[in-house]
Amino acid sequence: MLRTCLRALPLALIAAPTAALASNEGFEFWLNPSAGVALDGDTGIELETAQRFRSDADGRVDTYFARLWLNQDLGEAATLSGALEQRINDGGADETRLIQQLSTRHGVLRTRLRLEQRFVDGADRMGLRLRPRLGLAVPLDEAGRWSFNTDAELFLTLRSNNRGGDHGLGGLRTQVGLSYEVSDRLELSLAYLRQQEIEDGGPDEIGHAPIIGIEYSF
Repeated sequence: MLRTCLRALPLALIAAPTAALASNEGFEFWLNPSAGVALDGDTGIELETAQRFRSDADGRVDTYFARLWLNQDLGEAATLSGALEQRINDGGADETRLIQQLSTRHGVLRTRLRLEQRFVDGADRMGLRLRPRLGLAVPLDEAGRWSFNTDAELFLTLRSNNRGGDHGLGGLRTQVGLSYEVSDRLELSLAYLRQQEIEDGGPDEIGHAPIIGIEYSF
């Protein structure tokens, strides 16, 4: 399953911008601050937050969330994680998520497979969504403090929150940017993000956003 999803990512990245006959596009601005602390050499906890500001003209609502992660390294090349998330959609239905995630590193190649259980206010039932992501992290200097990052992520609905809702491919997120390791404790990143929500029988919703990331380790 993972291999099939990851193989599909490059094809989706090429096909998705041209697949829709029409689209509604809007500008957004995202902030993604997080802070973490190590519990031992292999285990840590992290509080990740996000603030996503969107244009009112296209009907998108601002979103804010907080995720509490528990991360467990499985050797040098893989990390297994779980999280509890509370998401507030300003003017929309709020949501709680349970998340399980496996991240791997193979040289400059990065993979991530995320499974979400979604509890949306007012929905019929719990939803299930799978999010495979494939990316690159390329060091730009000998010290490894600067790096170039790019990735593509699919949003696959396994079980809709509402009976009779859409299933299958529901979105594609791509981003490209730079990160800088200021110190052993602080890392900053700046990227351009494109979020495409695939609508069945209607124009796709596409958001363009600069995203600023701040990661601090205690």
